[in-house]
Amino acid sequence: MNKITHLRNYAIYLKFIQRELDRLFEKQKEYLCCDKGCGKCCKGGQFHYSEIEFMYLLTGYMKLDNETQILIDDRIKKIIEDKKNFKGETFKYDCPFLIDEACSVYNYRGVICRSFGLMIQDYTGKINVPFCAYEGLSYSKVLDTKTNDISEEKVTQGGYKERPLGFNAGYHDLTSEEYEKNFNVKFENKKPMIEWYDISSE
Repeated sequence: MNKITHLRNYAIYLKFIQRELDRLFEKQKEYLCCDKGCGKCCKGGQFHYSEIEFMYLLTGYMKLDNETQILIDDRIKKIIEDKKNFKGETFKYDCPFLIDEACSVYNYRGVICRSFGLMIQDYTGKINVPFCAYEGLSYSKVLDTKTNDISEEKVTQGGYKERPLGFNAGYHDLTSEEYEKNFNVKFENKKPMIEWYDISSE
């Protein structure tokens, strides 16, 4: 499959999953605090991207004005340098595309960025709240921080219309073999976003 066809298939896939994610976000909107200007999910992460996601991200980058591209390039160089000097186990960084607390390539962002904010149900059935719940944001009003679980008492007292739900909408769920087969797209070589730049800069 050539690159153009692959990107076209990926764009079709994105349109489908975004529609599905929008439906889930709407269903849980009483619990969510995902608004432009927050940017919590864009800081202190690894931001895993497959090769096709990274290629699509670059198409968005190429549409930015020259001044914004230079700003992003400088940030990427700084992150790569910080990564080389990092001595710990897991290197985390702020997304270089976050400008004035907003994503500069929003329509081209990766899959992991699109589903953040929802509660995710993993393969064991465990429900995981987004980390921002512990910072007073999404789901925080119904979170029991002692048990790291949703408090049914708080849900009842809050008078919410919908129940807080966990969905199979994590990164691995949304880039599964089933989606690859259905949309003829490959999510290969998943790794932290900055590592794609690290390789391209060598």
